[in-house]
Amino acid sequence: MTTTSPPHIPLVDLVAQYQSIKAEMDQAIQGIIEGGHFIGGEPVGKFASAFAAYCQVPYCIPNANGTDAIELALASLGIGKGDEVIIPAFTFVATLEAVCNVGATPVLCDIDPHRFTIDPAKAISLVTLATKAIIPVHLYGQMADMDPLVAYAGDNSMFVIEDAAQAHGATYKGQRAGSIGDINTFSFYPGKNLGAYGDAGAITTKSEWLFTKVFKMVNHGRIAKYDHEIVGRNSRMDTLQAAILSVKLHHMEDWTRKRRAIADRYRHILADVQGVRLPRSYADSPGVYHLFVIRIEKEKRDDFRAFLKARGIETGIHYPISLSRLKVTTDQLKINTHCPEAEKASEEVVSLPIYPELTPDLQDYICDQITDYFK
Repeated sequence: MTTTSPPHIPLVDLVAQYQSIKAEMDQAIQGIIEGGHFIGGEPVGKFASAFAAYCQVPYCIPNANGTDAIELALASLGIGKGDEVIIPAFTFVATLEAVCNVGATPVLCDIDPHRFTIDPAKAISLVTLATKAIIPVHLYGQMADMDPLVAYAGDNSMFVIEDAAQAHGATYKGQRAGSIGDINTFSFYPGKNLGAYGDAGAITTKSEWLFTKVFKMVNHGRIAKYDHEIVGRNSRMDTLQAAILSVKLHHMEDWTRKRRAIADRYRHILADVQGVRLPRSYADSPGVYHLFVIRIEKEKRDDFRAFLKARGIETGIHYPISLSRLKVTTDQLKINTHCPEAEKASEEVVSLPIYPELTPDLQDYICDQITDYFK
């Protein structure tokens, strides 16, 4: 008697993605290696122009990683010691780190439990005379509700910085992620919808003045070689990553369509499964599904994930601890605040596999196992 092993379904499959564009990618990588220029140069400039156009802004500054991008954005606005920056309590720690690294004080704000992004009304209620900026983080590929934040900031001499690390190509009322704030940041960490083969990031803006300032900051305070005008840093995107990202950028619209189709299919198949709370969709703000995140009762979550793992299905938790409960927040920074929606989300969220190469058969298998668990 033989038994059939369950398939292995990863949370994200970067190997399958590479295989789908192998010829283009190999040619691009080989071209950089054979050219012998690995820092700066035409490939970085081409990617900057293409990504700016994709984000519907005039300016893009590629840089080393997404965390640096947030820090550079804050520093370019003159934000530092004595200033407060409001951030969501439910996101990756990089947003918090960047605020601290420029000497400012992070102020944690609770989230909208449906979007998983910063609650605009609660953010506005946290503003003080020391508040200089709000950083809405577009989470899981869903953009934050931007209009109330932008309107309030504009009326009160504050800045808005979009952390769009998980929202490449997403839109809010017709505006692309990275085009709404005063200055905005992206990560191209490999698992992102637009991912490099290592660390990389970018900053977008409509301001020529901010573009020029950040351009100098990422490259040792200079525009021309050896002509250093300000104290900067080394946060350059390397040429190889620029070439890789340029190849992938050509496929983004197709990949986004496929992610949305997979998300819609999950919603359709799992719609009647009791015990699963599905993410909402917004007609005026369609997500790009960097992650497909459901909610499970906290008492069942570990058992649910173990059940799927035993059947070859990888899941994730993004994020298991809200910023308001992290030790760095409570113990080191001595910030004690209660963000109930963020804390509840951290106990319930489960990320299901989603990537453009996920086949209907594999998705059916995932949904069958989820349905069986709740039966």
